[in-house]
Amino acid sequence: MPTTLTMKKNYVLDTNILLHDPRAIFRFEDNDVIIPIYCIEEVDQFKKEGTERGRNAREIARILDRLREQGSLASGVKLESGAMLRVAVPAKRPELQSAIDNAAMDGAILQCAFDVMEADQGRPTIFVTMDTNLRIRADALGMPSQTYDNPRIDQSDKENGIREMLVDGAVVDAFFENGEWTPESEDGLYANLSIWLKDKNNPSHTALGRYDAKQKAVVALRVPREGVLGVRPRNREQSFALDLLLDESIRIVTLVGKAGTGKTLLALAAGLKRTVEDGVYTRMLVSRPVMPMGRDIGFLPGDVDEKLNPWMQPIFDNLEFLYSSGSKRGPKAYAELLESGQLQVEPLTYIRGRSLPSQFMIVDEAQNLTPHEVKTIVTRSGDGTKIILTGDPQQIDNPYVDSSSNGLTTVADKFRGHPLAAHLVLSKGERSELAEVAANLL
Repeated sequence: MPTTLTMKKNYVLDTNILLHDPRAIFRFEDNDVIIPIYCIEEVDQFKKEGTERGRNAREIARILDRLREQGSLASGVKLESGAMLRVAVPAKRPELQSAIDNAAMDGAILQCAFDVMEADQGRPTIFVTMDTNLRIRADALGMPSQTYDNPRIDQSDKENGIREMLVDGAVVDAFFENGEWTPESEDGLYANLSIWLKDKNNPSHTALGRYDAKQKAVVALRVPREGVLGVRPRNREQSFALDLLLDESIRIVTLVGKAGTGKTLLALAAGLKRTVEDGVYTRMLVSRPVMPMGRDIGFLPGDVDEKLNPWMQPIFDNLEFLYSSGSKRGPKAYAELLESGQLQVEPLTYIRGRSLPSQFMIVDEAQNLTPHEVKTIVTRSGDGTKIILTGDPQQIDNPYVDSSSNGLTTVADKFRGHPLAAHLVLSKGERSELAEVAANLL
């Protein structure tokens, strides 16, 4: 967001800013914030929705109503930051000269920004919107505009969760023998960072481990040689991933990677092992957002299970693969787990208000969630619950987030270095040669 300057600015907000982050009005430091009255009209259209957008519409309405008690919003009320917030009410409905449809709300909101700029020429006026086309129109008409950057994560410092360390060959040999190694310096190391030890004189002489912040040492991975449910790691990234997924001391794991890297399959295999075979968790809960989150599923025929089947089919495909390759009970054996309640597959639509103790929870396609939605999910976890978030920030269907502002990226950034969390980026596709080539070329 803007840095503090000697001259204050006027920030005119578009409706999508309020629907994306109801508390955005408090994030512009001591600069003045203006909300066109047309934004209030648009927000009102969404207040009855049961979606995240509807929740945000109701939240911004409550915030503005509380601020109204301090004085007239039309005249402006002072925020704790020193900024002035006001609702701009033009004397008449403006008509943007270049607008194709002068009755459109976008044109009215943009014209309101021009009115603010003309009325207060002593200050810079900036129009803030997440609508790319509206920013282009504003720029073409001479109005400075920008997107809303507060919840965005700096993508220039992407952390893949793996650190390559060049060491002497004797260190690699001692690591294999003792199962751990204490580095001389902790610079750049943090809890649950995956470590790739490489002999500086022989690049093929390597070892895999994970940094234990309590012991201040790199410890060997604890991955069964036979794999999990017949699934064996095909590369070092998958070995790191299985180690993180099977460790009970790690309570939240973010797995990021393109299609075919094995994110969901590894998470399901680890979850089934720890839940069904080891009995560490009482149930494995697998979920994914129905886009957009909270969409009514009543348009499809059948009961709830039949309505959800098209959305959850990718999960069932992975489960069928696991039981066809790693189990003698047959590819449909997971149906018994569904009936017994040890395995539950459901959408995220109705998770708010629940408490989920002692569960292995997998949230697939988490890149389509907003930071607030992910917070809602993670705060549902009860004692003994482990949460796995998987997804690809480059494949986002939610129009309100992007690769820098989605919930998956936010969790990975905010939890970095925390002893209860781990993050890993998988880059090598293993689904098939064709899938890998397609993921790289298309």
